[in-house]
Amino acid sequence: MHQLTKTDFKYYLDCPESIWLLKNKPDVYPKGEFSLFAEKLIKEGYEVEAYAKQLFTNGVDLPEYGSPTATQNALTDRHTVYFQPSFSTNTNIFARIDILERLPDGTWHIYEVKSSTSIKKGRKYRQIEDVCFQKYVLTACGYIVSKVSIIHLNKAYVKQGAIVANELLEITDVTEAVDVIYSSVVNQINAASNFINKEIINETLCSCKHKTRINHCDAFGYFNTTIPDYSIYQLNGIREKKLNHLIDLGILDLNDIPDNLDIELSDKHYAQLNSIKAKKEAVNLEEVTTKLNSLKFPLHFFDYEGFGGAIPKLDGLKPHQQLVFQVSIHSLYKDGSIKHFEYLSHAMEMPNKLVEYMHSSTNGNTGTFICWHDTYERYRNKEMMIQVPKFESYLEYINSHLFDLKKLFYTGFAHYKFKGSASIKDVLPILVPSLSYKDKAVQDGTMALDTWGRMVLEPNFTEDKEVTRQHLLDYCELDTLAMVRIYEVLKETIK
Repeated sequence: MHQLTKTDFKYYLDCPESIWLLKNKPDVYPKGEFSLFAEKLIKEGYEVEAYAKQLFTNGVDLPEYGSPTATQNALTDRHTVYFQPSFSTNTNIFARIDILERLPDGTWHIYEVKSSTSIKKGRKYRQIEDVCFQKYVLTACGYIVSKVSIIHLNKAYVKQGAIVANELLEITDVTEAVDVIYSSVVNQINAASNFINKEIINETLCSCKHKTRINHCDAFGYFNTTIPDYSIYQLNGIREKKLNHLIDLGILDLNDIPDNLDIELSDKHYAQLNSIKAKKEAVNLEEVTTKLNSLKFPLHFFDYEGFGGAIPKLDGLKPHQQLVFQVSIHSLYKDGSIKHFEYLSHAMEMPNKLVEYMHSSTNGNTGTFICWHDTYERYRNKEMMIQVPKFESYLEYINSHLFDLKKLFYTGFAHYKFKGSASIKDVLPILVPSLSYKDKAVQDGTMALDTWGRMVLEPNFTEDKEVTRQHLLDYCELDTLAMVRIYEVLKETIK
């Protein structure tokens, strides 16, 4: 009988067929790369758990991968708090509890530790379902669970000196929230256990067929082999309701969407459809011309790299707050000349020197600042206004003269080869094939923050620091050079 863990259950809620395949045919299950982001989350989880343990005195540390039998032997009347106890039902449903407390009346209090700054209840997180799972396993093993809590980060906490656990963390009682959904979750748990132990299932489709692309399981391609190369899932930002309406009409291929469709699509969707039907780019000349001609020179194409984590590493930072450690700027002047400026911090420090360097490089409050997906840069600027008040007016100027180049690729310029993405890494190879991220040692923002974080924080960092710094500089430089070259393609388009 296959074991069902809390992680398995979460996968089941997302896509039953995917977890069945992983359990029953692991050799054919698509082996995706274990991302640095996933590794980062695991590492941060351990960090938060270490502080959570400090909230309890005289807790018993059980072996990290200890068996349920070892837990049974350890649960004696001599102790009240246990770290990482494990339990398994007679139907092989397994749970490891972060912190378990015996209450005076002999019942038990479950504490689940999360590295978020609040209780997350959406489909992406399922934190209440997580603790329902833990309660179910303990209950099935004969224990009475009378209280359930989630320990999470305090979003208002600001590091000042040594971290104090009871200031960093909050304990939120979720017993009532668990009780509301407990019965339905128990039914789902039992259904999940039965499903993963089926001998055969229909392997020609999975539940993700009715979900948007961002919610597809890793095995989507294995199950849904008839999905065309240019499918409705590529419609940028399409809502699940509209997606399923197209599926109900038997439409999977973008080429099959009729002009007289009985549901209204967005302008960016029609731009995609125009492109794929013409098999070339679809350009809204009026929009692109108006927006590009409104930009005031010099044009400063810039990009930040930021480091953040659950546990703030620097005084003045909150949990998960980003610290800008790198910037690249390509300044394009009216005469066509280009200058490149770059700054990379040598240590974990507030961005005073970085902002001062930006100010001097761009001659203060001049021109237009251009980025790709302005939400990130705009918010970093707001934070740096507080961190570096000397340059508040300069950062205010950037935000009030900010242009998001990415937004032109929603309705202004569509290309079917983008496959519905407006990511610079998908746009660049189509419009500027001579530039590529593929040969870079650092290839994305997560890799950049991981690399820089290890370089400045780990005393035993073994890589050559000068080479590592150059890799980081090369990556960020390409980000801003890519924007310049894409801008040039757009300018040529409207001539």
